[in-house]
Amino acid sequence: MSVKKQTANPRRAQQTLISKTLIASCLLGASLAAQAQSTESFVVKDIQVNGLQRVTLGATLLSLPVRVGEEMDAARTAEAIKSLYASGNFEDVQLLRDNGILVVQVVERPTIAGISFSGNKEIKEEQLHKSLEGAGVRVGEPLDRTTLSSLEKGLEDFYYGVGKYSAKVKAVLTPLPRNRVDLKFEFVEGPAAEIKQINIVGNKAFSEKQLLSQLALSDSVPWWNFLGDKRYQKQKLAGDIETLGSYYRDRGYLKAEITSTQVSMSPDKEGVYITLNINEGERYTVSNVNLRGNLVDRQSELQALIPIEQGDLYSAADVSHMEEVLAKFLGRFGYAYPKITTFPQVNEDTKKVELVVNVDPGSRVYVRRVNFSGNIITKDEVLRREMRQMEGASLSSEDIEQSRTRLNRLGYFENVEVETRRIDGESDLVDLDVNVKEQPAGSINFGVGFGTDSGFSIQAGLQQENFLGTGNRVGINSQMNDYSKDVSLDFTDPYFTVDGVSLGGRVYYRKFEARNANLADYDSTLYGVRALSGFPINEDNSLNFSVGYEHNTLGKPSANNTYDQLNDFWALHSDQQSGNDLSFDTFDVTAGWTRNTLNKGYFPTAGNRQNLSLKVTTPGSDLLYYKTSFDDAHYFPLDREHNWVLAGKFRASFGDGYGDASGGDQRLPFFENYYGGGFSTLRGFKSNSVGPRAVYKNPDGTYRSDNSSIGGNALLAASVEMIVPTPFAGEDLQRSLRTSVFMDVGTVWDTHYDGKYGTDCTGCYDFGDPANFRASAGVSMQWLSPLGPLVFSLAMPVKEVEGDRTEVFNFNIGRTF
Repeated sequence: MSVKKQTANPRRAQQTLISKTLIASCLLGASLAAQAQSTESFVVKDIQVNGLQRVTLGATLLSLPVRVGEEMDAARTAEAIKSLYASGNFEDVQLLRDNGILVVQVVERPTIAGISFSGNKEIKEEQLHKSLEGAGVRVGEPLDRTTLSSLEKGLEDFYYGVGKYSAKVKAVLTPLPRNRVDLKFEFVEGPAAEIKQINIVGNKAFSEKQLLSQLALSDSVPWWNFLGDKRYQKQKLAGDIETLGSYYRDRGYLKAEITSTQVSMSPDKEGVYITLNINEGERYTVSNVNLRGNLVDRQSELQALIPIEQGDLYSAADVSHMEEVLAKFLGRFGYAYPKITTFPQVNEDTKKVELVVNVDPGSRVYVRRVNFSGNIITKDEVLRREMRQMEGASLSSEDIEQSRTRLNRLGYFENVEVETRRIDGESDLVDLDVNVKEQPAGSINFGVGFGTDSGFSIQAGLQQENFLGTGNRVGINSQMNDYSKDVSLDFTDPYFTVDGVSLGGRVYYRKFEARNANLADYDSTLYGVRALSGFPINEDNSLNFSVGYEHNTLGKPSANNTYDQLNDFWALHSDQQSGNDLSFDTFDVTAGWTRNTLNKGYFPTAGNRQNLSLKVTTPGSDLLYYKTSFDDAHYFPLDREHNWVLAGKFRASFGDGYGDASGGDQRLPFFENYYGGGFSTLRGFKSNSVGPRAVYKNPDGTYRSDNSSIGGNALLAASVEMIVPTPFAGEDLQRSLRTSVFMDVGTVWDTHYDGKYGTDCTGCYDFGDPANFRASAGVSMQWLSPLGPLVFSLAMPVKEVEGDRTEVFNFNIGRTF
């Protein structure tokens, strides 16, 4: 047997045409017919293939269902031609007979050398390439010319769907050497058709204005709505029809329907008129809700969960919500795939509906394995110890949700998704797949910066909430700014024991110059060490304790810069020491309680958090005082997607001394005072600037005050924020950006200076009156960047006191609301 790739020999005695019929449509697999000069069959002695350029001889022969030595007839001819076309390599195939030689004459499809687009604005090139690849059109592949017309039509249909009815798409082929072509799609998009008018016919229960407000499409856009448009889109109209039906069915109109829809177009294809015909039907109320089926001995509990009562208007949304509530409840007990089906039984005479709810809990499901993915840095054990859904236990929707919440609270992950996956062949076993997307949980930093609170700063260090993926918190930081120099080292192991008891410590040094921090003049040099531990009570509550030692040296400013509050403190303690500086050694014990039901560690959208703390210096310390504080934060989502959230926070703090000093009763040291202003309390006011101010005594015995804040021993602060979707940010970016509109209110006062200065003080106000509050309002944006949380705010004071120092713009690094 010999197989040849050559042209037929013209000197042969006779050449008989077996088939030269071209394929009319290879894509549709049309039946092929061969016209032959002779109907006689013959035995193939040899095979020749002519016209090959790119396709190899071997590949062609593999597509040919005929071999040397086999008999060739009309049926085999049709089969061979069909098979060669089906290979996708040829756009023309002929079979010829040269005596006993089968001659295969082919014309190869051209190869696509390049694909380009012009004139496309509505569709991105990435979308176009993806669509073409789905149709098998890509660079390096053979081109099937018959697909071009369908591609042109498909692209034009897309434009029709978005309201561009004059759009045209043309595929242009440019031949290139070596049987290659350049494929270019030319787009003429044309203008989008605008909705000129939407008419609703048949509505009686609701006004046309009410119904039109439910639609995504609109025939009018307010002048101030820059993002709105009146473009007609077929997909949106389909959604609007469903929306209108749901609007009626959720308000008692069980049988309401859109009976017809007319869409007409202006002759220039630039205007669209829409008419929706509605048949409202009658309004129905609920007569009763009956539970049936397998209620797993929890009928009373299931009945109590039903949110629909007798006499309520029928609502399809309420029915769906009821089914979700019942299914979620059953999921707590291992019934992972319950079927809750509601059958409305309508009484047309009374216009009442009895809801028959059939409960099929299915089989109880157990978790075979918990799998983690997406945690590139974080170790599996860090995730596993937060899981409340255990392997081998029955599947519980409550435990799954608690596990998801605890993982989100860590602050290591941008997103946490938990899915149950059924195991083939096992009706009662599932795997739990936990997929996380990690986000920055700290930073290694060195840099020069500027902040509205701190001014010019130089910083270097490591701050990691998830050190090397272990879940341990490690901080090694040094910083120098306008008013302080800080060095600190801290470490916390949140799971020192398997029960979640945490243990950590901190060593720190700080040099502080108050006059550069918007405070009255004094200097402080402090170093200390602290050990801390936390004890979980339950899923939401924990206790924490710490013990610490601090050594603090205060430098007194020159005599002409001393102020009354500083003189009082110096007089109270100067008998114990000599010289211009005072040094104190203090030992303290702190205790705190925290309750946390927030759904995330960063950017929570639901839940609340409370923290109550008490710090007391122990007997034997040079300074005897206590400080107590209560913080509360709440987040109320206003929609199911948590895009709109109402948030509020509140803080109340108080401190004072106890026991005696050589010069009188102990007081809260002025350098432990509370301050207002800045990001944490009152945006729109300079940091630490709100509260009692330094008072200086005049030679004549009267007093005067300047704008230097000295703080007070009591503080009240509150904020209300409306968190809104960040404009122009995509879905992925929304997770790391937060935009809000806020109002802050706060006040700071000192209970020991109430009425001391009377009216003999220029620039003073009542230090002991908590009614001296300030308020501000503005907008804020928070960004969870790779460098850490960045917070920007624009705020204006709403209420201020004469002499307050305000600022419109504020930004900070490292904290979020």
